[in-house]
Amino acid sequence: MAHTADTKTAPSHRVETFGCRLNAHESDLIQGHLTAAGAGETIVVNTCAVTSEAERQSRQAIRRLIRENPTANVVVTGCAAQIDPDRYAAIPGVARVVGNEEKLRPETWNAPATDDAPKILVNDIMSVRETAAHLVTEAQGRERAIVQVQQGCDHRCTFCVIPFGRGNSRSVPMGVIVEQVRTLVASGYREMVLSGVDITSYGSDLPGKPSLGQMVRRLLALVPELPRLRLSSVDPVELDDDIWRLLESEPRFMPHLHLSLQAGDDMVLKRMKRRHLRDDAIRVVERARALRPDMAFGADVIAGFPTETDEMHANTAALIRNLGLQYLHIFPYSPRPGTPAARMPQVHGDARKARAAELRAIGVENLSRWLDTRIGTTDRVLVERDGLGHGESFAEIRVTGGASAGEIVEVTLTGRDGTTLTGERRARAAA
Repeated sequence: MAHTADTKTAPSHRVETFGCRLNAHESDLIQGHLTAAGAGETIVVNTCAVTSEAERQSRQAIRRLIRENPTANVVVTGCAAQIDPDRYAAIPGVARVVGNEEKLRPETWNAPATDDAPKILVNDIMSVRETAAHLVTEAQGRERAIVQVQQGCDHRCTFCVIPFGRGNSRSVPMGVIVEQVRTLVASGYREMVLSGVDITSYGSDLPGKPSLGQMVRRLLALVPELPRLRLSSVDPVELDDDIWRLLESEPRFMPHLHLSLQAGDDMVLKRMKRRHLRDDAIRVVERARALRPDMAFGADVIAGFPTETDEMHANTAALIRNLGLQYLHIFPYSPRPGTPAARMPQVHGDARKARAAELRAIGVENLSRWLDTRIGTTDRVLVERDGLGHGESFAEIRVTGGASAGEIVEVTLTGRDGTTLTGERRARAAA
C-alpha cells in the first residue's frame, strides 16, 4: 500500500511510497530535497522489493502515474529500482531511475533534467561504507517522527533480497542522532521511532562498538525533553542488556516491540538462516512482559516458506496464539530471484495464501482479546488527529473530553470499537 508525502508549498511534486518505515522516512527526505530544489512537475515512486507483490504494486503505480500525469517527470527509486534498475528504466515514460544512496543526496534532485543526462543513476550499494546524516524537519503530522539510526544488513537470510537493495550494515554516529532528535523535539515532535534495516546491529561499525541499548540510553539521557521513544523491528536474540534495563526502568521507552520473527518452527527458522529459534522468541516475550506487564508485540511472519509442512505451519500458528502476539505483519512467501530459498521445494501458492489467512485471523483474535483486557485501565495517548492517537503500548485510542493533536493526555479506557479503544480524558494533562 502506498502513501503520498505531499507538500503544502509545492504541490507540483510528490513522493509515492511503498514498503517499510525506513522508506517512509526517506520519502520525507526526498520531498524536502524536491522542495529545496524548486522541482517542477515531478513524481517520485519509492519502491519496495520485499515481496513480488510489493514490486507488482510499484510497477502498477508507476504505469498509472505516467498515464494520469503525461507531462510529469516520473522518477523511480527504492529497493526494487536499486536491485533491477534496467527493468524500471525500460518502462515507457520513466524519466530516471535513482539508487538508494543517490536518492538521499540533494544534488540528485538539484540537477536539471536534460536529454544527455544518464537515465540510470544507481551505484554499487555494497561499496557504500557510511550512512550520511539525514534530518527530516517536516514529516507527515507533527507528532511522531522516524529517525534513521542504521542502514543495510550484514546477514543473508535465505529468502531476502534487501541487503542487495540496501547494502551492508552501517550506523549513524550517536552524536548525530542526539542532535537530530533535539531538533525534532524543538520543532514540536513528541515521539521518535528509531528505524533502520537491522537496528539491533547498530554500532558494530562505529568506534567503541556501542550497542543499540547504549545508544538509546545515552539519547534519552541527553534529550530529557523527549517524551516518548520507540524502536522499529528488532531481532529477538540481539536485544542487549541496556535495552532490558530501559524496559524495566525508563517510562519514556515505550512498552512495544516489533519482532522480526518470520516463523515459529525451528526447522523453518534454520532453513531461513535466521539467528533465533522458537524458544528464543518465547524467552524474549516472557522476559519483557515480566518487566512491563503492559507490553505489546508486533511480529513479521512469512507463511508457506519453502519445505514448510502442515506441522511446521501449525507450530508457527501455536506460537503466535500462545504468546498472544497482537500486531502481525503476515506475508505469504514470495520467491525472490537469486536467493537460496527460491531454489528450495516450493509450497503451493494456494496453501501459502490459506496459511497466511489463518495466521492473520489468529492475530485479530489476539488483538481483540488484549484490547479487552485494557478496558478499565489508564493509558497515556499521543493525540494525532481528531482525538485519535496511540497509547504507550501502541493501541489505537479515541479520546473523548477534548484533546488537540500533539498533546499527550492521560485517559481512562472505557470501551472498544473494533480495533480502536475509547477513553475518557482524565482531569489533568499528563504532559
